[in-house]
Amino acid sequence: MEPYLLIITIIGLAALTMAWLPTWLAKVPLSYSILFVVFGYLLYQLPLPLPEPDPLANKTLTVRLTEIGVIITLMGTGIKINRAFSWKNWKIPFLLIFVTMILCIAGLSLLSWWWLGLAPVSALLLGAAMAPTDPVLAADVQVGPPSTEKEDHVRFSLTAEAGMNDGMAFPFTWLAIVLAISATTGEDWFWSWLGYEVVYKIVAGVGVGYFMGRFLAHLVFRLPEKSNFPATEDGFVAIAATLLVYGLTEIIHGYGFIAVFITGLTLGHQERTHELHRELHDFTDQMERLFLVIVLILLGGSIATGLLNTLTIPGAMVGLLFVLVLRPLFAYLTIWRQKINFREKIAISFFGIRGIGSFYYLAFAVTEATFPGEQQLWSIAGFIVLISVLIHGIMAYPVMSYLDRKRTPSDLTIE
Repeated sequence: MEPYLLIITIIGLAALTMAWLPTWLAKVPLSYSILFVVFGYLLYQLPLPLPEPDPLANKTLTVRLTEIGVIITLMGTGIKINRAFSWKNWKIPFLLIFVTMILCIAGLSLLSWWWLGLAPVSALLLGAAMAPTDPVLAADVQVGPPSTEKEDHVRFSLTAEAGMNDGMAFPFTWLAIVLAISATTGEDWFWSWLGYEVVYKIVAGVGVGYFMGRFLAHLVFRLPEKSNFPATEDGFVAIAATLLVYGLTEIIHGYGFIAVFITGLTLGHQERTHELHRELHDFTDQMERLFLVIVLILLGGSIATGLLNTLTIPGAMVGLLFVLVLRPLFAYLTIWRQKINFREKIAISFFGIRGIGSFYYLAFAVTEATFPGEQQLWSIAGFIVLISVLIHGIMAYPVMSYLDRKRTPSDLTIE
């Protein structure tokens, strides 16, 4: 049997089930992410000519596959956010990014260095890679397709956090990289890192994203109304825009993740009632599911073939502490004074879902520099994502259903 034909057959079968799984599992405390990880695990137990799922053996492929999956999701995430942009409306997501995420990076890095004995640069990389929440696996706790209805605080906060922090974690990933490189070269790194990796790349990402969002909105919404320029109803415009914006931003060495999210957000807030928004979102959602299927099957396969072989009991304990204690604790302490009710604060704090974005950061960093204990890093990261898929996947439906039952109209506004 030719491996290529087997691979596309498996992907086709798994992707086909995604047409019905979200509906079948809509009212069940079980996410399709869990099913695909299990499917991948069982699949790699069979004597089939499947591709090697080890991310360390396929670093570049891991980077590119996760990269495409994340940027497509980021575009869809930006498009579907309805809440007007202001400090008052966006205060909670900003606090989660600029306080909670940094505390998570520091907390996991310190635990990994002190308890697990990882080298400082490796501990920092693990903290930076695992700190951002994931927009790909968090669909069950995010806002729905584009609409003009008010969004509840939990879904909005988790959606906006996932959209922003997949780019804002990059400076800390680069910090680990430059520290690893400077350890061998002895070069000064702080000011170049601060000026280039932090200031310039963030500003470039935001700038390109906003400009391209306004340009695309003019192209698809306003120009057809004012001239003979043909209107489009094709959702693939979102994918084309994603690739264009990401490519342009990375060419000028900005953060493409930030640019894609800002483009989606800016585009989504123009002509909000236009039906094209739904087409753009739906197309990105469908492409996202295809990449999600592939990555989750490979995650299950990598576990079956030894991803967790170097995981120690202390490493597993650190992973559990991070998912169940550090993220919820740091998030709650960050937002406890905000004027939303207690149950919403608990839900926002608990659903710090980890996933594909973390794999991207880790894979990207190990292609840029050498880090001691790379296999251990992958084992801990794989365990954290696995635990997140299981725990958050099981808890998403009952928790969100409970919040929906208890919600009152006043819960949709910010005082």
